[in-house]
Amino acid sequence: MAAAMAWLRRGACGPARRCGLAAGRSYSGGSAYPSVSLTCPLPGVPKAVFAAAESRERFETRVTVLENGLRVASQNKFGQFCTVGILVNSGSRHEAKYLSGISHFLEKLAFSSTAQFGSKDEILLTLEKHGGICDCQASRDTIMYAVSADARGLDTVVNLLADVTLQPRLSDEEIEMTRMAIRFELEDLNMRPDPEPLLTEMIHAAAFRDNTVGLNRFCPVENTDKIDRDVLHSYLSSYYTPDRMVLAGVGIEHEHLVECARKYLLGVEPVWGSGQGRAVDRSVAQYTGGIIKVEKDMSDVSLGPTPIPELTHIMIGLESCSFLEDDFIPFAVLNMMMGGGGSFSAGGPGKGMFTRLYLNVLNRHHWMYNATSYHHSYEDTGLLCIHASADPKQVREMVEIITREFILMAGAVGEVELERAKTQLKSMLMMNLESRPVIFEDVGRQVLATNTRKLPHELCALISQVKPTDIKRVVTKMLHKKPAVAALGDLTDLPTYEHIQAALSSKDGRLPRLYRLFR
Repeated sequence: MAAAMAWLRRGACGPARRCGLAAGRSYSGGSAYPSVSLTCPLPGVPKAVFAAAESRERFETRVTVLENGLRVASQNKFGQFCTVGILVNSGSRHEAKYLSGISHFLEKLAFSSTAQFGSKDEILLTLEKHGGICDCQASRDTIMYAVSADARGLDTVVNLLADVTLQPRLSDEEIEMTRMAIRFELEDLNMRPDPEPLLTEMIHAAAFRDNTVGLNRFCPVENTDKIDRDVLHSYLSSYYTPDRMVLAGVGIEHEHLVECARKYLLGVEPVWGSGQGRAVDRSVAQYTGGIIKVEKDMSDVSLGPTPIPELTHIMIGLESCSFLEDDFIPFAVLNMMMGGGGSFSAGGPGKGMFTRLYLNVLNRHHWMYNATSYHHSYEDTGLLCIHASADPKQVREMVEIITREFILMAGAVGEVELERAKTQLKSMLMMNLESRPVIFEDVGRQVLATNTRKLPHELCALISQVKPTDIKRVVTKMLHKKPAVAALGDLTDLPTYEHIQAALSSKDGRLPRLYRLFR
């Protein structure tokens, strides 16, 4: 310390101002208290070694295509655990030639007995040895089998995933248990206080009637007894082929993952045989627009000390764009700008209280129970919709408020609200990508669709480039399409589809006036 103080008094760094020496400051003993610039090295102190940012290549998603067409994608991430899974380009949109509900069955049957593992319990015990958990999710265009476990158990995990995907036993007992589980889930779906999953199904069915993403994601009750092992094998032989699969991993070395893929997924004979199945359905989504109405008594949907009041739920949507198009980013910003939520949602600006559906709808109309914007995007189409709910007696007014919001989207976009929406979108993107399973899904889905992956900083740059003119352009294009409408509850006062369409074609979004002789 004495040597350092002497060096400071000597002025080893030149004049006092260069080292940031401050006058007038002193220790309690009276001696001067210098303020030292960190740019001046201290004598006798070892030279600091600063952590250098590693090359960007280390954090890029690496993709390898095996001889059979299987894509292997990995993303490096620090940590002891990894998330690895197989994503298949298969889902309810591909069931036009088959019984509806096969993907729902496959989701429920996942991680059951296989050629190597006698039961689900055996699979779970194997994963427990590596601190692992497993999950399967089926959507309209993808089925995803995923495992999170200790990275040292990668060999076991890939072996298990290969067996679960290509060698499931599909025993009669397992299929019967799945039928029971699906029947229970369908009953539960109709009894839930939150109708959002049901409305999402209805709006897709209305927007893409009887084709691709408009096909039912849940198995219809009448099909539960018709789907058996032969039906499942017929479907699997067509869609569970290596060229339609991606093995994705996060938190592991790429070379090790490729090695495991070659070992367990190359040259493997699936349990349904290697014969060619039916031709793959490559239909492009056809947007039709239309309305689906379900009259339902919602008065007793949630009883108890604080029952939810009887509500009518409306969802209005318009076709947006595919996630492969350049307009996908402006639509994502628009969706964030609309925002919304429930009228009793606690929070502040970070929870979207400054979004349009809060400012223009929920803050001004106390009787509105909910107003939320959603954006669904697929490889060949998309759907931007607003879900609103209110007392059945105010359905007409609620519909008009939502149609006016759609028309206002094409109006002036404030610089402040646009920047806020862009910042919030980037914030949500980066926050979600802190989670390893989310990174895994992002890697898998992007590589499955495009054979590559856009990194977060690239997406943030694209978000930053969105201008008010981009929002106006995509909205103007969207408003030229026919609307899709889903309505659930007491629909006595619901406007006709033609009136909703007329409101979305007008300048102010107002519904045509009704003139009645008798009230």
